[in-house]
Amino acid sequence: MDLSIVISLLNEEESLPELYDWIVKVCKSNNLTYEIIMIDDGSKDNSWEVIENLSKKDKNVKGIKFIKNYGKSAAIYEGFAAARGDVVITMDADLQDNPEEIPELYKMIKEDGFDLVSGWKKKRYDPVLSKNMPSKLFNFTARKVSGLKLHDFNCGLKAYKNEVVKSIEVYGEMHRYIPILVKQAGFTKITEKVVKHQERKYGKSKFGIERFINGFLDLLSITFITRFAKRPMHFFGTIGSFSFFLGFVILTYLSVAKIFWSEYSMTQRPLFFLGLLSIVFGTQLFMTGLLADLVSRTSQDRNKYKIDKKLNL
Repeated sequence: MDLSIVISLLNEEESLPELYDWIVKVCKSNNLTYEIIMIDDGSKDNSWEVIENLSKKDKNVKGIKFIKNYGKSAAIYEGFAAARGDVVITMDADLQDNPEEIPELYKMIKEDGFDLVSGWKKKRYDPVLSKNMPSKLFNFTARKVSGLKLHDFNCGLKAYKNEVVKSIEVYGEMHRYIPILVKQAGFTKITEKVVKHQERKYGKSKFGIERFINGFLDLLSITFITRFAKRPMHFFGTIGSFSFFLGFVILTYLSVAKIFWSEYSMTQRPLFFLGLLSIVFGTQLFMTGLLADLVSRTSQDRNKYKIDKKLNL
């Protein structure tokens, strides 16, 4: 199979039939065999009924229905697990991602040999203050932290080799930083493609301003996890050892000074409390690293979701 198209959605009953027709038209005109995997992330409208009707008409339409809303990362994770195509393409269900981009994305993976091609919505139709400006700030920060020269980390339209999506674990809210996960998994042939961004035709955006606050926290989290998840003691232990050593030096100096030179009590000097605090802080960090090491060695899979129904899978 050439293509697996993974679509996560929440309350998109109006756009799904139009999106389906558009994808099928593009795939058939380019002689691409395909499957369309639609993941309903706890919709409250008739989105699942629409998916059921599409799956009856076309066996290439697959459906996964969560029992509740888990978030976009959970939907993408399950879509990746089910994907069988040589190339996996993710896109949003709101018609802002253009299916006409599919053939070129497919070609860049199959013929040009890229592991991941990330869409770049160079011209956006989103509100400037609530989306465009915060998005630019996030992308700038992500570039500096990851070293990846991408303009739009969070674009929903991306293409991957199948082996790439089987090698990464998307959880929490980490869908924003999939290129970083891919790079940390060892796949370095990552590029971007300017894609056409369209105005939302139906419904309204499911993401508010709080997603940008969460985005910064997620970036800090993924930076730590990708570097120290298997060796947390290297992070906590290094800082803890330095703090403990600093406190030890301070208290040693105060002890020697008290014995040979000073007539003042050690506890009357502010430096004493700094040294004591450094030792306590260092010990706590060291123990945190030890406990984190134990947890990382015994943790269970974090991606477990209750799936209500599946179609054609």
